[in-house]
Amino acid sequence: MKLKKILEKIKILSYDGNLDVEISDVSYDSRRIVSNCVYVCLEGFNYDGHDFVSQAIKNGAKAVVAFKKINTDNKNITIIYVENTRKSLAYMSASFFLNPASELITIGVTGTNGKTTCSFMIRDILKNSGIKTAIIGTIGIIFEDKKIKIENTTPESYEIQKYFRMMVSKGYKCVVLEASSLGLKWNRLDAINFDYGIFTNFSSDHIGGDEHKDLDEYLTCKSMLFQRCKEGILNIDDENYKKILKNHTCKIKTFGFSKNADFVASNSHLLIKPKYYGVRFDLFGEKKLQVDVSVPGKFNVYNALAAIAVCCQFKEEIKDKIILKSLDEIKITGRAEFIDIPLDYDLFIDFAHNDISMKNILKTLREYKPRHLIVAFGSGGERPKVRRFEMGEAAGKLADFSVITSDNPRGEDIFNIIDDIRIGLEKTNNAYAVFPDRKNAIEYCMNIAQEGDIVVLAGKGHEDYQYTKNGKEPFEEKKIVYSILEGMRAN
Repeated sequence: MKLKKILEKIKILSYDGNLDVEISDVSYDSRRIVSNCVYVCLEGFNYDGHDFVSQAIKNGAKAVVAFKKINTDNKNITIIYVENTRKSLAYMSASFFLNPASELITIGVTGTNGKTTCSFMIRDILKNSGIKTAIIGTIGIIFEDKKIKIENTTPESYEIQKYFRMMVSKGYKCVVLEASSLGLKWNRLDAINFDYGIFTNFSSDHIGGDEHKDLDEYLTCKSMLFQRCKEGILNIDDENYKKILKNHTCKIKTFGFSKNADFVASNSHLLIKPKYYGVRFDLFGEKKLQVDVSVPGKFNVYNALAAIAVCCQFKEEIKDKIILKSLDEIKITGRAEFIDIPLDYDLFIDFAHNDISMKNILKTLREYKPRHLIVAFGSGGERPKVRRFEMGEAAGKLADFSVITSDNPRGEDIFNIIDDIRIGLEKTNNAYAVFPDRKNAIEYCMNIAQEGDIVVLAGKGHEDYQYTKNGKEPFEEKKIVYSILEGMRAN
């Protein structure tokens, strides 16, 4: 594609060179340059792409997009200056891949918690209705029965546009994308005019370090979704509902337990059967149904409401029986995931990695009246310490017994993290044990659990790795559980 075509939606401040050159690809990583590509300089928390321009040119880049002065003696290189290279990358990528979002129904889901669960509920309802639907989010890029791993909940704009084009080529009609606050902040979604935007909830998270400077910025970034979608579907019960709608440009539908919502839940209660922990509620308003959801907890009523609400906006009729069957059979990896084990207690894996999500999963499972509620958890290294205190206190108040262990310690001393968790836990005077090795912690929980207990392995969820001082190491919790079971059988 001609460079000037790739740049047609970009505000160029100035340029030096020829815009009529043929470009083979767009790249923002100097290590992944292909011959005759255009290199876009991004600046991050720990790096500056402008420092790698020489390497990019050496590797074959034919043009460079930057917002800082570039010095090069190579007269054959075109240099383009823009105000914001992240925004530019989004629009350049969309142009390069021929604007694939315009050929898809795009659904963005934002919120502190529930994005993944809500996304899978939507995907399953639409998929079971014959609408080919893909997912981009925390668990990865999921289409064609494949799971492609990604580093961020919301990938860089180039990857989003690239996979959108692949989805279109495979006959996909819809994509559900987790629109993280950082994805919105860093312009990864700038070139997408979403058909639908969903707001699940808002609470404190992702503050400090290379994330958000404060809670106001975090909320403001989430609100951006409703300035770039055609229809917004929001949780009216959340206290930040009106703030999220500040400066919105979309039509609005609401869901919640409030009678003012368009989709109203009532009479919610727990539903438990052999190997089934769920919740039932009655739906009123624009749709009337009695809904069973095969993941536990009131917060999953909200996720189900959001999924039903967006599916009801589709031009194609989504049949009630498909909605009901899909939600009654939904399973989400690492989200209150029931693990079927041949023992007389039950075990769940959950992604709870802050105090809000820890409280959610423990309060939820406590309502099912286990004999004892046992939780194993850690907290991430090189992240705000307050999260550790809060998680420790939440576990101490809501579980009968806690096992403190590792959860992505990164380069930090695991014993320092454990000591911080203990500060919160010891405020509750509740019983706990410490096993720095996470596999040992899981094995300990499985050995002490008794008939009627529930064990929760919190923090890892869908992740199949641990970040340690040695880097990213394989660690898939479900496989660990089954290997421990094999050992128990052998003994």
